[in-house]
Amino acid sequence: MFQKRYKISIVNYLNTLPFVYGLKESGIDKHIDISYDIPAVCAEKLLTNQVDIGLVPVAILSKMPEYHILTDFCIGSNGVVDSVKLFSSVPLNEIKEILLDYQSRTSVTLVQILAKELWKITPVFLPAMEGFESKIDGSTAAVIIGDRTFAINNTFSFEYDLATEWKKLTGLPFAFATWTSSTLIKDEVFLKEFNSALAFGINHTKEALSNYSNNIKGFDAFDYLSEKISHSLDQPKREAIKKFLAYVS
Repeated sequence: MFQKRYKISIVNYLNTLPFVYGLKESGIDKHIDISYDIPAVCAEKLLTNQVDIGLVPVAILSKMPEYHILTDFCIGSNGVVDSVKLFSSVPLNEIKEILLDYQSRTSVTLVQILAKELWKITPVFLPAMEGFESKIDGSTAAVIIGDRTFAINNTFSFEYDLATEWKKLTGLPFAFATWTSSTLIKDEVFLKEFNSALAFGINHTKEALSNYSNNIKGFDAFDYLSEKISHSLDQPKREAIKKFLAYVS
């Protein structure tokens, strides 16, 4: 069917559920090897050639000697994303330290850009380990990403949605992760089938959620996937990637 059996790393968050659904329903998953990882591990696997393709944080693109964005899809947002936030007990100008989520690559870079370019603050940025969420107190804030934010949204005095703040700074949407390879894949049959599978999943988000359940009061998974997450890698998001990489270069 394809020129080889491709190894693929995908982020194991709710925002990728439509992608997973599309890959399974299309049957392409029987011809590829998929691993489900946090964003930082997706990045590491692609950087070390453990996988052929990764849904990787865009922050790693600047570290790659060669990269190829393969599909028309991404994990992005055009404004409020609700699952990538800076949580704090004090306002921005009183923050002294920011703990950086160990699961993230792009968001921890994004918060540093926002601190310098938009908020005009100079906190100390500290790497964080598992359980760091409990250390948000006083002048110590933290970036937290992914499904863990669902239960803690609206529980802190100050919460800054990073995609919203990026749009304030640039006027652009944001792309957190893209389907990327480190070498050129010339297997046109695979690329077409892969892209079609992802599209199918996005177009059947309700069906993708049929077996998903959570007990988080007030959280609407369909609203999150359809209104907060934007999966289309359109031209504005491509421009956002260029601008983001220009900030980190």
